[in-house]
Amino acid sequence: MTTLAVLRPEPGNAATIARARAAGFKTVSVPLFAVQALAWDVPDAARFDSLILTSANALRFGGPGLEALRQLPVLAVGPRTAAAARAASFDVMATGEGTAADIAALASANGFTTALHLTGRDRTLERGGPIAAVVPVYESAPIPIEETALRTLAGTIALLHSARAARRLGALVDGTGMDRATLGIAAFSSAIATAAGHGWREVAVAATPDDAALFAAVRATSR
Repeated sequence: MTTLAVLRPEPGNAATIARARAAGFKTVSVPLFAVQALAWDVPDAARFDSLILTSANALRFGGPGLEALRQLPVLAVGPRTAAAARAASFDVMATGEGTAADIAALASANGFTTALHLTGRDRTLERGGPIAAVVPVYESAPIPIEETALRTLAGTIALLHSARAARRLGALVDGTGMDRATLGIAAFSSAIATAAGHGWREVAVAATPDDAALFAAVRATSR
């Protein structure tokens, strides 16, 4: 049975582990980052016609400042972020297919021209086009990884949900003197796989940025 190494921070780590086990995989958990809230100044909601969310973490860590923005219609990157927004009593006007790169087009297609984007410190979207302002409300901070924990990755396929995780995995593995060929990687996108560099036992790339597609890519590569 294939063992998947789940590297993303909580609460996504536990969610991916649950989905992986339900799909028939064994798992090991080695989070590389911990998500934490940032102090942020709440902008005047009257300046904006919509709210762009590319991660449910903006809702989990945005704090009481979110209340002042609740009247703004939400454009969500994908179904899970949309569900989190609805659970937080936001009105979701449109939901994308799961890629941040398409969210500006989604905003324009729905007639929005002055969107506020609440996001993390590390992000793919910046101000421009229909995005009038970008405000970081959380960050993923690196956490120390013991060498013994890192060596549990040998023989697994490491799941890479972000380019930042891909780069850090490569640095950690190289730093301990491990051979990259002892583990495979499965990435949410080809750009993330590229960020991990070369030398891995195998490389799988999801057709779409979601765990189900990631698992399908693992199965296809491991045959």
